[in-house]
Amino acid sequence: MKTVTIENVTLGEGQPKIIVPLVGKTRADVLQEAEIAVQSNCDIVEWRIDHFEDILDFEKTAEFSKEVRTAVGRPLLITFRTAKEGGVCPLEDQKYFELYQTLLEQGTFDLLDVELFMPEKGVKELIECAHEKGKKIIMCNHDFDQTPAKEEIIQRLQMMQAKGADICKIAVMPQTTHDVIVLLDATQEMYHQYADRPLITMSMGELGVISRVSGATFGSAATFGAAKKASAPGQVSVAELQNILSVL
Repeated sequence: MKTVTIENVTLGEGQPKIIVPLVGKTRADVLQEAEIAVQSNCDIVEWRIDHFEDILDFEKTAEFSKEVRTAVGRPLLITFRTAKEGGVCPLEDQKYFELYQTLLEQGTFDLLDVELFMPEKGVKELIECAHEKGKKIIMCNHDFDQTPAKEEIIQRLQMMQAKGADICKIAVMPQTTHDVIVLLDATQEMYHQYADRPLITMSMGELGVISRVSGATFGSAATFGAAKKASAPGQVSVAELQNILSVL
């Protein structure tokens, strides 16, 4: 199993790392959330740029990323979550890639979130460019309606590996406790039989909270916690996560 190290944070070994999202609309909101995230003592900060009010000004967003990275003082993950996977700002595919290319050329960050089911050619070029510039790729897929079959979850994670992701992430919505078990079973099978790089998996909502704290047991290398406002259903506060992860 390969690990991924950014500065002093290594995903894929030891206790699952805690990622805190910033979802502020204004520059002031983002910087205020960054300060709270730093105080929470998380491992990685995610800037959800689809919430940012100036997101359609790609150069301004890239320039502001430098300020955000300085403010958090730790690895920064940049994510534009598309509307079809739970984001808040509709954006054409072409503009999605244009935004990310602008960030790669002009911005400052460490990891970039790329969605699995974006057009294949654009994803390939984006990953190649990111790796040339020393950035790590978290490739992801979100299903807010259901939990796919175990085999489908594993297949999607394998697709991410094949496309060159550094970290493979999937989040699904459970309708029953059995769905949560399906996600955890898929995680442990992928981890033990197929994965050669870190995984991040989670079952969302109240039913899925157990999946957010059990990474060390089933093979998920990181979890998302809320320092202020949660960016997805079922997120637990960083302080609670740290206590639970330590006990586990």
